[in-house]
Amino acid sequence: MGSGDEPPWPMPFIENLPVPFVPTRYESLDLVFEALGLGEGDVFADLGCGDGRVAIEAARRYPVRASICLEARSDLVERAMGNVREAGLEDRVLVVRGDFFKSPLRGVTAVYMYLLTSINEALKPKLSSELPRGARVATLDFTIPGWRPVRVLGDSGWQRRVYLYVIGVSDR
Repeated sequence: MGSGDEPPWPMPFIENLPVPFVPTRYESLDLVFEALGLGEGDVFADLGCGDGRVAIEAARRYPVRASICLEARSDLVERAMGNVREAGLEDRVLVVRGDFFKSPLRGVTAVYMYLLTSINEALKPKLSSELPRGARVATLDFTIPGWRPVRVLGDSGWQRRVYLYVIGVSDR
């Protein structure tokens, strides 16, 4: 699927924007984490975390200060919370039920998004205004229109390309 393609599956609606739940494949996580370069002191957030797998793996693999799952759907929040408990990471992964357009991102230094291009574009003002300069934003498959990625990893194909953006560089 290309960066501008819209998916053919049924989509629930949040804030009048379609947000499908399509889990990130575990095989794609190495590319995501390579792009973000997570380290000690980072606060990681997965916007639209679904079942929590990306935030859980971030906390498992890296010494991040916090790993946040932000999800609007209550069924997915419950699933993510169960997965966090099962992983024994309740002290390192926070699951928050909320709309990522309205939930604060201040203090977050690394963001992961597997959202549609149209939603990435709608999130640009929020990301630019709330994330600190130097914060990294990684998107899977779909670009952030108008922003210049500082790095593109992977190749073409479904869940095989990651775009890395840096606040203060990509968004100017």
